Amino acid sequence: MRRIPPNGGTSLAGIVACAALALSLTACGGDDDGGSQGGGTAGLEGRGPITFVTGKDRSGNLQKQVDAWNSDHPQEQVRVIELPDEPNDQRQQMIQNATTKSDAYSVLNLDVVWTAEFAANRWLVELPKDKVDLSAMLPATIKTGQYRDRLYAVPSTSDAGMLYYREDLLEKAGIADPPKTYQEMWDACDKVQRLPEGEDADCYFTEVNKTESMTISAVEAITAAGGSIIGPDGKPALTTPQARQGLEFLVDAKKTRMPKEAVTLDTEGGRRYFQSGKLVFQRQWPYQYALANEDDGSSKVAGEFAVAPLPGPDGPGVANLGGHNLAISAFAANKATSLDFINYLTGADAQRANLLATSQAPTIAALYDDPEMVKKFPYLPVLKKAIETAEPRPVAVKYGDVTAAIQGEMYDAVTGKKSAEQALNDLQAKLGPLTAH
Repeated sequence: MRRIPPNGGTSLAGIVACAALALSLTACGGDDDGGSQGGGTAGLEGRGPITFVTGKDRSGNLQKQVDAWNSDHPQEQVRVIELPDEPNDQRQQMIQNATTKSDAYSVLNLDVVWTAEFAANRWLVELPKDKVDLSAMLPATIKTGQYRDRLYAVPSTSDAGMLYYREDLLEKAGIADPPKTYQEMWDACDKVQRLPEGEDADCYFTEVNKTESMTISAVEAITAAGGSIIGPDGKPALTTPQARQGLEFLVDAKKTRMPKEAVTLDTEGGRRYFQSGKLVFQRQWPYQYALANEDDGSSKVAGEFAVAPLPGPDGPGVANLGGHNLAISAFAANKATSLDFINYLTGADAQRANLLATSQAPTIAALYDDPEMVKKFPYLPVLKKAIETAEPRPVAVKYGDVTAAIQGEMYDAVTGKKSAEQALNDLQAKLGPLTAH
């Protein structure tokens, strides 16, 4: 993964002051010397109660795992602090906690793309590699927890987008295989929508709301077209035919193939829309699989859908590498307990239980080939390949500014406020100073 070094020379005091003044959606930069980033490893001491800060757990499995830990560690109890669903809100609350040097947060459940920002700003403790077993994990996931070849977070769950599709409707339309290209997907939609059962269904949905999900959709569309948002040299690369082709796919899909309310649907909204039976195709994360197959009446498509690799312009597309890593706040008390809890929650047994309960992608490689797991989750081989070939979002110390710029310009394009060409030119100009080093 590309690592964009921070702008040099900013002291910790400057970082804190800058982030606090801005109410901190953006980091101001970190040290640019070769010294240790983050909180260092020397402070991994202290045992006692800790907190685990994470997004909402809709499965109930996380609390079960925490309860099991608490039963075995009566003097080192873990309390779960749930943050909002939207990743931007989660990140903001974690940064606000860090800029005040509060010890309220112990273990942080970080989106994989936040590692560089949090480590460079010394908001995380560097983790000793000899006390964390990474040998069983997918290599792509390990990289997401590193910054400047140092380990700051342990992979907990991985993620890559897949194409959910109504297998029942495709079969009724005489279509044997899921689409491998955009055109095949549109042709399949046309056939399905001519059926009585499919005439009211929308064709396709990927998130195009003005959130982190827009950045993900843009990365996938542009990468599938052979382009990139940030080039190998660390500079923006948006004034290319490939970038334009990728963005125009999103613009055209939103205009002609997506639900009218597409720009208002977030990840959970998209899940509910698919489960209501209103979509033929959807780009979505693995977590939806178990929920959409619930036989409690909450899903009208239980047993009627399947998953496949994302399509692209001329063949299979490219998924974005997502997931979450567990890290220790530099300001937490009881860091030794925090590290033990991270090892517990990222171990093979815990990840197996989490996969069974939530269908979230594990980081333990062997689980993707486990016959019992594959029988229950037939998509695992597809997902493993998607993770291994996935592309990350831009990895930057100033990630907040970078993703905000991407979201704004992409949103203006898909809503018709700007042409695709103008949005890309404007984004090129905005990203230049943010990626300079």
